[in-house]
Amino acid sequence: MKKIAIFPGTFDPFTIGHLSLVNRGLKLVDEIIIAIGINPNKKTFFSLEDRMEMISRIFKDNKKIKVTGYDNLTVDFAQKVNANFILRGIRSVNDFEYEKNIADVNRKISGIETFVLYTEPEHTHISSSIVRELLSYGKDVSEFVPETMQINNYLK
Repeated sequence: MKKIAIFPGTFDPFTIGHLSLVNRGLKLVDEIIIAIGINPNKKTFFSLEDRMEMISRIFKDNKKIKVTGYDNLTVDFAQKVNANFILRGIRSVNDFEYEKNIADVNRKISGIETFVLYTEPEHTHISSSIVRELLSYGKDVSEFVPETMQINNYLK
């Protein structure tokens, strides 16, 4: 049976921390679907289309990675795409509490397991929200995002 994981998130924008988690997750599963959550109540810096294009550019030569958007409950989406697992990352103890509770609920209502990878120490300070704030002030964020993403092409 093919092992498929979804890696859900807003990815606004996708960072080198996210990239590290995907690359490390590929050692554990056969395929990862990067699932960009669509939340109409959340104002994003980049459009869904731009985020999908930026992330797809990173993995354009990797057949084990798919990128898509979804607008329903994460476990419902996972079941729809026949995913066996949900991949999540933890940067700190604060992330742990939140992720553990979500994983417990997801497993209870769907049977889908969540596996968690700890962020590498050199990436623990990087978050999409910090990168967005830096971008909003016109700062260079190239050291925080994958080079192949070409984020500057999407700034207005």
